[in-house]
Amino acid sequence: MSTPPAVPVTVAITRQADPSRTSEMVAWMRAGTALAEAFPEFLGAGWVRHAPGSPQWHMLYRFADAETLHHWEESPQRRWWLTSAQGMVEHTRTERRTGIEGWFDPPREQVADVTGAALPPPSPPRWKQAVTIWLAFFPLSLTANLLASRLLPDGSLVVRTLLITLCLTPLMTYLVLPRITRVLHWWLHGQPAPWRLPRR
Repeated sequence: MSTPPAVPVTVAITRQADPSRTSEMVAWMRAGTALAEAFPEFLGAGWVRHAPGSPQWHMLYRFADAETLHHWEESPQRRWWLTSAQGMVEHTRTERRTGIEGWFDPPREQVADVTGAALPPPSPPRWKQAVTIWLAFFPLSLTANLLASRLLPDGSLVVRTLLITLCLTPLMTYLVLPRITRVLHWWLHGQPAPWRLPRR
């Protein structure tokens, strides 16, 4: 049996620091990003402040899969980087995003600092996410039900539903949704359709 494709993992962290130490905070986060960039399958990092003058910072980084993320998080480089901010930074919350939460994320986050650089792109509207999931799920569900009715005409509803969901869940997670979100990336993020872009 073939190994399923790797699923990117995004880690979002909320940290607090004294607003008077903003320059030190920015330098510290840039140093962490530079260290992470040396690790295989690093996909990007970024940060934003909660508001001007706020002590709260939202930071995130992304790796190609859980294994490469683990290598970074358990590395001596990261441990040194974290200890270098003792007394300046307070860690408050961590959130990992995979699966459905990661399907609609941009592949690389942009860095945003206090000098006015670009912020990370927002997630697509929920209704667009719902439409995308439906576009992937409807043909798969229809095909699976047609096959089940022919292969298991006398099977109980519970057995047929169990088999269908066991088959559709990995297909949706690892194959169909990642591909359809790549195809519809322009629409999800409000960009011009590829065929409308000017030719060079």
